[in-house]
Amino acid sequence: MSLVILGAAIAVLLILRVPVAFAFLGPSLAYMLMTGQSAGTSLRQVTDATQSFPLLAVPLFVFLGSLANHAGLADKLFRFAMAALARVRGNLGYVTVGGSVGFSWMSGSAVADAAALGKVQIPAMLRNGYSRRFATGLSASSSLIAPVMPPSIPAVIYAGLAAASTGALFAASVVPALLMAAGLCVVVFIMVRRQPNLTAGQFDMAELLASVRGVLLPAVTPVIILGGILGGLFTPTEAAGVAVVYVLLIAVATRSLSWHGFLASVRETVITTAGIMLIVAAAALLGHILARERLPQMLTELLFGLTESPIVFLLLISLLMLVLGTVIDATAILVLVVPILLPIAGQYGIDPINLGLVLIMSLMIGLLTPPVGTALFVTASVSETRVGEVFRGALPFAVPAVVVLLLVILIPDVILFLPGVLDL
Repeated sequence: MSLVILGAAIAVLLILRVPVAFAFLGPSLAYMLMTGQSAGTSLRQVTDATQSFPLLAVPLFVFLGSLANHAGLADKLFRFAMAALARVRGNLGYVTVGGSVGFSWMSGSAVADAAALGKVQIPAMLRNGYSRRFATGLSASSSLIAPVMPPSIPAVIYAGLAAASTGALFAASVVPALLMAAGLCVVVFIMVRRQPNLTAGQFDMAELLASVRGVLLPAVTPVIILGGILGGLFTPTEAAGVAVVYVLLIAVATRSLSWHGFLASVRETVITTAGIMLIVAAAALLGHILARERLPQMLTELLFGLTESPIVFLLLISLLMLVLGTVIDATAILVLVVPILLPIAGQYGIDPINLGLVLIMSLMIGLLTPPVGTALFVTASVSETRVGEVFRGALPFAVPAVVVLLLVILIPDVILFLPGVLDL
């Protein structure tokens, strides 16, 4: 009964649009008080959750993405992609996808991608005859590549919670992220064929060479991150720190980052990190309560009563994550469900890396669905478009993400072979 009351209280607060961290924290503290547990227990659960060395990579990767944005790297990536694909019909659609792939190597966040690239990509597409629905929908959908592609912030959080190898999770994430990008390009190809007004431009070798110079140094950043981690030179936290220093040196050397831009990056990092850590702390206390009420054991019995198939289990979990992702922040869900689902997945013989990718991809698709749909709201804001219009535009572009998610569930070797080859 106490679990029902706790769940109802959290649901009411979420419906009232109370921030997720406080919607979790308030009822959890009330539960601890009513069950006679000490305040010290609550404080220990909250503080222990955030005192994690792997989680130290989160603010560094957030800072890296913010620096890349304020240093104009998104604009340089866009210019290079435009120059390279100038003669391709409907090139701005492919440029949007390619720009998201390039920027994802430094941001690890769908929100950062949608904000940084959306304000460049969407006006350019509108000026060149693309429909507003196409432009905003594609921009929002392509931003989902960032939280899947390394250095994915959700992957860092999952690895810390599951005590899994961040390097292995990063390596496993590359293939599904590239498959998502390829799928988006297929949808762009199909939709562009229906718009005869979209024509190709003129190729300019001088413009291409000039744009290459702009992206040459930033292109080393993912090599530092992935090469350092997979090569055993750095931990993920150390790789993030080195990448931040490298991007700062580039920005200073090229004079592309102003003092105002640097302070804005620091401010954004502090605000974002504080929000993430507050959610982590609150969700950890709620997770402690759920464990005390034996919810993991009850859920294990329920699931094994329904199916003994690991594929059906992952399909059920992905459906649950898709639903939860529409109303609750992805970080909160990860902190809450990973300690519960990880031992159950182990009993099904599911690799923790496979489980992590299924959870992350399912939750990222939720970023395109109301009422929370962070990617939708950010895209709507930067493009001055109604959220409903962005959502309708994003629907066809969400299909590749769903297809890749099903592929990860049905054929896990698609993602597990690369960590195996790299012996991670």
